[in-house]
Amino acid sequence: MTTVRRLQDETATADDDAGRFRRRLLDGLATSIKEQGYRNTTIADIVRRARTSRRTFYEYFSSKEACFVALLTAANAEMIERILAAVDPAAPWKVQVRQAIEEWIDCAEAEPAIMLSWIRDVPSLGDAARRLQRDMTEAFIAMIQTLCDTDEWRANGPGPVSRQLTIMLLGGLRELTAITVEDSGRVRDVSEVAVQASIALLAHRQPAGRGEDGDGGPEERPCP
Repeated sequence: MTTVRRLQDETATADDDAGRFRRRLLDGLATSIKEQGYRNTTIADIVRRARTSRRTFYEYFSSKEACFVALLTAANAEMIERILAAVDPAAPWKVQVRQAIEEWIDCAEAEPAIMLSWIRDVPSLGDAARRLQRDMTEAFIAMIQTLCDTDEWRANGPGPVSRQLTIMLLGGLRELTAITVEDSGRVRDVSEVAVQASIALLAHRQPAGRGEDGDGGPEERPCP
């Protein structure tokens, strides 16, 4: 084995080990959030569940908040990826909305404590967490505008989706999800409400000459 190849293999092994330790710490935080909430979680709780040491923790994260930011960054990236994969861009626009909302619900139902912590805990944390909140909002806005910029959507959908409308849609979904989890409800039970509300909000921008189903019906006009 050449020296270069050996060094490459050693570097790859070190990277793999680092990735495993980092993942264990993130999983440790996630487990603690599920069991006792983010605010009641300490670094000692994280390292105990990760079966590692404080020294190892500080090799990867400067604080509990930094670990939390990393956990939410990974969780939201996965959520966006899942929603994009769930939507069929050739389907009728209302079907696309349903597919996106139902995948959001599936993600929330799979990790309700993490979702609730993202919605409720992040706004009260420091600058890094607030930057994360803004970055995640921007990522979801970009995702929604991407989903609404297809041939099917342009031909038969309600038209371009503005940034402001997207923020309202996201805010409603987040609050509905949070309150449902806080009330010990099943997020799945509010799925249909979320779908219909999202369709109604998006359809309100319907262009002239298209009915609610894009079939040339009467134009929907705002209330006076």
